[in-house]
Amino acid sequence: MDGKKLEYKGEDALKEIEKLTAEAAEVQDGILKEIIKQNVETEYLNKYMKGSKDVSEFKRCVPVITYKNIYPYIQRIANGEGSSLITGQPITEMLCSSGTSAGEPKLMPSIAEDLDRRTFLYNLIMPIMNQYICGLDEGKAMYLYFVKAEMSTPCGLPFRTVLTSYYKSKHFKCRTRDPFNDFTSPDQAILCNDSSQSMYCQLLAGLVHRHQVMRLGAVFASALLRAISFLERKWVQLCNDIRTGQLDLAIVDPACRSSMTTILTSPNPHLADEIEGICSCPSWKGILCHLWPRAKYIEAVVTGSMAQYIPALEFYSAGKLPLVCTMYASSECYFGINLKPLCDPAEVAFTLLPNMGYFEFLPLGENGTLSLDVGEEEEVPNDRLVDLVNVKVGFYYELVVTTFSGLCRYRIGDVLHVTGFHNQAPQFRFICRRNVVLSVDNDKTNEVDLHRSVTIAKRLLEPYNALLVEYTSYADTSSVPGHYVLFWEIQMVDSSTSIDAKVLEECCITVEEELDFVYRQCRSREKTVGPLEIRVVAPGTFEALMDFFISQGGSINQYKTPRCIKSHTALKLLNSHVLASLCSPRDPKWIPLNG
Repeated sequence: MDGKKLEYKGEDALKEIEKLTAEAAEVQDGILKEIIKQNVETEYLNKYMKGSKDVSEFKRCVPVITYKNIYPYIQRIANGEGSSLITGQPITEMLCSSGTSAGEPKLMPSIAEDLDRRTFLYNLIMPIMNQYICGLDEGKAMYLYFVKAEMSTPCGLPFRTVLTSYYKSKHFKCRTRDPFNDFTSPDQAILCNDSSQSMYCQLLAGLVHRHQVMRLGAVFASALLRAISFLERKWVQLCNDIRTGQLDLAIVDPACRSSMTTILTSPNPHLADEIEGICSCPSWKGILCHLWPRAKYIEAVVTGSMAQYIPALEFYSAGKLPLVCTMYASSECYFGINLKPLCDPAEVAFTLLPNMGYFEFLPLGENGTLSLDVGEEEEVPNDRLVDLVNVKVGFYYELVVTTFSGLCRYRIGDVLHVTGFHNQAPQFRFICRRNVVLSVDNDKTNEVDLHRSVTIAKRLLEPYNALLVEYTSYADTSSVPGHYVLFWEIQMVDSSTSIDAKVLEECCITVEEELDFVYRQCRSREKTVGPLEIRVVAPGTFEALMDFFISQGGSINQYKTPRCIKSHTALKLLNSHVLASLCSPRDPKWIPLNG
C-alpha cells in the first residue's frame, strides 16, 4: 500500500480507524486519483478516458459493468497477454470467486499489493475485539482454516481462492508472532491440501490445548459445523491418539505428521479420558463449552446465507458463546469491519474502510424501500451511482467497486442496507447476494441456473407419461453437510403407469450435473454439500402453497410460485404432503479447469 504501515497494534489501530473514517471523503478521492494514475494507460481505461486523469471524466465516461463486460480482458490475460490490458501493475494470480459465469467460476485479477490491503484489515480485528473482551492474550485461538488445491490459467498464473492465496503468502506464513494470535493449528496442517487430514490434525491440536483455548472459529459458520460433524465421527480415534501419544496412521501427509510431533509429545491418558467423557454424552448440546471451557466467543461469518447456521451454533454452544462476525470481504476486494463485534448476529453492520478501494453505490428503490428493479445485466446510467459518503441511512444499495487490480465500476452483486455512519464512513448491513436462491457453503445457485437444470432433468419423466406440474426448493442445513431439496409435484398423464425410484434418482443427479462448477466442486471434491434430494409431493400441494401465501397478504393476481422457500410454515406445509423422497445416487462429474 505504497509503503504505508500495514501492521497496527492496540491504540494505534483504533486511531487509524478513526482517522480513515473521519476523512472518508478525502481518502476516497485520493484512492480514485491513484487508481486512475496507475491504470490510465491500460487498454481498458484508455478506451474511455483517452489518457485523461480527471476524476470527473472517469465518472462521466467509464461505464458501470458486470463480469461479462470485463471477462474478455481477464481471459486474454489468463491466456498470456500482458497485465496492462486492465492494470498498471503485474497481475500475480487469479482469484476464484464463489460466483459463476456460464457455469464456470469467475476469475478475479489480483496484484501483489492486494495482499497488503487484506493484511491491513486482518490486523485491525484484534484491537477491536480487545475493547470488548479482555484476556485474549492469555491463551490460544482454535481457528480452523483450510486451503483448496490450486489450479492455473493457460499461461501459468495461479488460480485459487482468496483465502488459499492469503494462507500461502508470506503475510500469513511469516507473520509476527504475538499472544493475541497464537493459533492451536500448526501452519503445516492449515496448508495441507487434503481437507480430511487437515481437519483431523487441527481438531487434534485444539483438543490437546483444550484448556488454553480462548476463542473458537472458522471463516464460515458452515465450516465450523462441518468440523463438529467430523468430531462426532472421529472423537474415538482422536482420543486414542492423545492417550497413546501417537498420530493415527491414516494421516500420511508428511508435513502434517511432522508438525504434530511437537503437539503429541507424550501419552496423556488423563486428557483422553476427559474428552471421552464429554464426547460420549448422549446429547451434544453445549459441547463447544464443555470441550473448550475457557472459550469466550465463536468467530465466523454468520450473515447472509450463513445465517441459516446460527441455530445449530447456538445449540452446540448452549447459547453461551457470542457469535462474532468481524469483517466483510470478497474475492474482488476487502471492504470493511464490524466495530461492534458482540452485537446480535441479526444486527451486524460493517463500517466500510475508504482506503480499501473506491466505492460507489447503486440505489435499489426509493425512500428506504428495497426494489431489485435494476437487472443484473441491465445497463446502469453513470449518474445513478452515489459516492461512499453520500449514501442515506435506511436506504438499500448495490455495491460497485473500482480496484487497483483493474476492476472499474464493477457491480459486486451484494445488496446492502445503510444502518448509520461512523464519522464520515457509512455502516452497512449485508442483506443478500442478488439472485441467489440456494446456498449451503461456497456454492451460490441462482434462479436461472436452477430452472435450467430442472428443465433438463424433467425430460426424464416424459417416457413415463409424467409431467412436472410445479417445483420449489430450499437448502436443508439441519444435517452436515447441508444439501439442496427440491419439492416436485408430478402429474401422471396415464394413471395406469408409475415412475420407478431409479428414474427420480437419475433426475436428482441430472439436476446436479447441470448446476455450476462451484456447486459440483463442493459436492464432488470438497464434500461440503450433500447429495441433492427430490421430495415428491401429493397432487394439489402447490395450490395449497398458493392459498397459504395469499392468506398471508399476497395477491392472487400477482402470485408466482417462489423458487426457494424461506417460510418455516410453508416448509412445514410442503413436508406434510411428501409422498416419496429420493437422493442422487452418485457425485456429479467435476473436472478441474486445468485438469
